[in-house]
Amino acid sequence: MRKRLSSAVLAVLLSVVALPVADAAGPDQADHRLKTCARAGLLFCEDFQQVPTGAGTSLKWGVDTRNGSLEVERDRRGQKVLHVRTEGNGRAFLKVDDFAAPGNSFYGRVRVRVEAFPDAPDWAHYTLVEATGDGPEVVRPLGGQYVPTLDKALWGVGADGGPTGDWTNWRESAPSKAGAWQCVEWRMDASDNRITLWFDGKPNPDLTVSTREHGGNQVDFLFPRFDTVKLGWQLYQPNEGSHDLWLDDIALGADRIGC
Repeated sequence: MRKRLSSAVLAVLLSVVALPVADAAGPDQADHRLKTCARAGLLFCEDFQQVPTGAGTSLKWGVDTRNGSLEVERDRRGQKVLHVRTEGNGRAFLKVDDFAAPGNSFYGRVRVRVEAFPDAPDWAHYTLVEATGDGPEVVRPLGGQYVPTLDKALWGVGADGGPTGDWTNWRESAPSKAGAWQCVEWRMDASDNRITLWFDGKPNPDLTVSTREHGGNQVDFLFPRFDTVKLGWQLYQPNEGSHDLWLDDIALGADRIGC
């Protein structure tokens, strides 16, 4: 004998079927974004949801620009992100001032989408994250370089201004991917002046640098006493045209934040 579903049961089943399917993890997942800055113990966090659209300014952070701009705008889902734009080899950074990390060690996390990486001139060098403080080294945990011999733009950790010189420790295993959102994490470990990186939750040990293992002059690489962290874009070689990228879910903390 065929049994019919009651109207009440049928309504429940239809409501389950009608539930929206979650999109792939990305910067415009509002639920994930809201959880990030709600965490206790973060040293800094900005998801831009409380920042007015328009010129990118806030009482929480500063701005460092030359031939560049910051603008808070809405993505296709209506969530706010920071649009970074520079002309030529200009710069545009969100600047976290008066920064202090326990033991001078910290983790960072940012979601980023770069419209296009430079393919000229040869060895064009760019920075997305820079940390400075009391000490000569300008530390760049996230940057990269266009490598003409491989015809590729590659991520690399680097530094400048200190005894180790001007270097970018790029690796073929870390291509700089344009046109797609990536979640990038980094760790600054002062116990061995070690920098490690993760991309979309996966570590890339090839990019790790430390006191004695780095890409500069054969002297010790030593962190400054960090007090400033900048996130944005700078290209160091003359270059025509503009450069655009978008940042979201910026977080700095004593513990790993995750993607």
